[in-house]
Amino acid sequence: MTAIQPVRKLTIIAKDPGLRIGSDGPMVFARVDVPAEILAPGPTGYRIKVVDYNATEQRAYAARQSYQSGDILLDPFAPGDGEALTDRDYQARVVANPNFHAQNCYAIAMRTLGLFERALGRRVSWSSGGHQLHIAPHAFALANAFYSEPDRALMFGYFFDEEGKPIFTSLSHDVVAHETTHAVLDGLRSRYTDPSGPDQAAFHEGFADIVAILSIFSLPEVVAAGLGITHKLPGLGEPLAFITEDKVTPEAIRNSILLGIGAEIGMASGAGRGALRQSVKLEPHPRILDAPDMAEAHSRGEVVVAAVTSAFVKLWTTRISHLGTFDGRGYNMLAVIEEGAKAAAQLLQMSIRAIDYCPPTDLDFGQFLASLLTADRELVPDDSRFGYRELVRQSFADFGIVPPPGQTDADGCWPHFAASEALRYSRSNAEALTRDVDECFRFLWENRDALEISERGYTQVVSLDTSLRIDPDGIPFRETTCQYVQTGRFFGSELMAICKIKPLPDGFTTRSSADLFGGGVVVFDQYGRVKYHIGNGLIDGERQKRRLEYLRDTGQLSAQRSDERSRFANLHLARMGG
Repeated sequence: MTAIQPVRKLTIIAKDPGLRIGSDGPMVFARVDVPAEILAPGPTGYRIKVVDYNATEQRAYAARQSYQSGDILLDPFAPGDGEALTDRDYQARVVANPNFHAQNCYAIAMRTLGLFERALGRRVSWSSGGHQLHIAPHAFALANAFYSEPDRALMFGYFFDEEGKPIFTSLSHDVVAHETTHAVLDGLRSRYTDPSGPDQAAFHEGFADIVAILSIFSLPEVVAAGLGITHKLPGLGEPLAFITEDKVTPEAIRNSILLGIGAEIGMASGAGRGALRQSVKLEPHPRILDAPDMAEAHSRGEVVVAAVTSAFVKLWTTRISHLGTFDGRGYNMLAVIEEGAKAAAQLLQMSIRAIDYCPPTDLDFGQFLASLLTADRELVPDDSRFGYRELVRQSFADFGIVPPPGQTDADGCWPHFAASEALRYSRSNAEALTRDVDECFRFLWENRDALEISERGYTQVVSLDTSLRIDPDGIPFRETTCQYVQTGRFFGSELMAICKIKPLPDGFTTRSSADLFGGGVVVFDQYGRVKYHIGNGLIDGERQKRRLEYLRDTGQLSAQRSDERSRFANLHLARMGG
């Protein structure tokens, strides 16, 4: 009887075709683990469906690869006998095959989805409600790639550089992971694509970059090449290898290709400007978000990326400094790579878990920081060894991002729900409360006064998710998160009377109307008791006034809720062409 395989290996380009082993060496390929499944042509699995249609050429690429032979799972692009991942002829043959582009997208998207599901301790749904996300590896002849909400798809374009060489966005690990993260985040927080304050759209872009950057540190081939190592890694044909101290200083790491996004695309489309985004090189300044050029979503998002990557560089170099050196030869290279992987994995998991503690509407960077610190403290109360949370908090503060004043505790975390004695559980079915949205809504409605949920808006429980995580001591940690949103149309007179917005923002009258959004997350512990209530109130006048003024100033007051089909397309096209 054939043993069931939990994972399978598939070949990908490990970061970006622009990352080479040496100055002019081969590209960096890797074979990565993805969930084992019987794939249909495409490849198509239970979460990803690759549809390789080129709208520019009106051409469909036939899927000619087989991914299994009976019960044996295959990697159709694995090196053949006598070949290696670093062989130039092998790489040229593989990259020229459009079916490899399809596999590259599928494998990276599934790997990215797996990062979220492992960190959150549960399955993650797409925002469409469907089971499969479509991917088009050669969607159009254009220097762009984007997540299309209405099409439930990731679209990857291609273009030609000055020498006529085709550049495929679907071959960049950075770009595929970035766009997949947009799709995953949209499933977790569907209202983050609503017109809101300046941080919300920026957060979508910045968070996608954080996942794309940190996720590659589990691939030792990428880290070694990014640090300038030109020989094979130990275990791949070489004995113990070393890296000199000058290559792992904070400055050297910031200048490496590891912390940039889209190196090949940036070089080809931007007159040799390098990576599309290199957030880690932003100079910290407490008023940086007030700069005029920080209104654009990608630029503003780079600030939160810079805060996370700066913390990562400090953590990694601190961990490296604890390693012993070999006289005249530097550090053990594999130990350096392993320390980077540990630091990146911890920061990535902290960032992903933070989403469960983020308000579902009108997010700002300070709230994300508070959620990140809270999520990590819940799982790892003792942070004394490396001080991740304090270092992250300081790194954010360097860029002017602090936990919301007056709403968080001394550690910058969300406080436990203070009015727990006022909650009524007696009219709720305890067994159904944390698994049935209608029962959960009844609980919220019954306790609307204690939870300070306004009766004025339309309230809906949009998700109820139970997570099972394992703490560092191996003890299971279970929570259930209820996400609810509120909507309401308010006339100017109601903004004054109910929301206490006085005077009204310029341009508003008592007869003007505006759509307001609010909502929160209620976190239940393993006993079904409320542990946290984190939200943005529908009638929070101060917050709603700031939001309305921002939407007025940016011409978004009349924008419909994410019905604009080209939202991500236009945003990414503007950035790539910039």
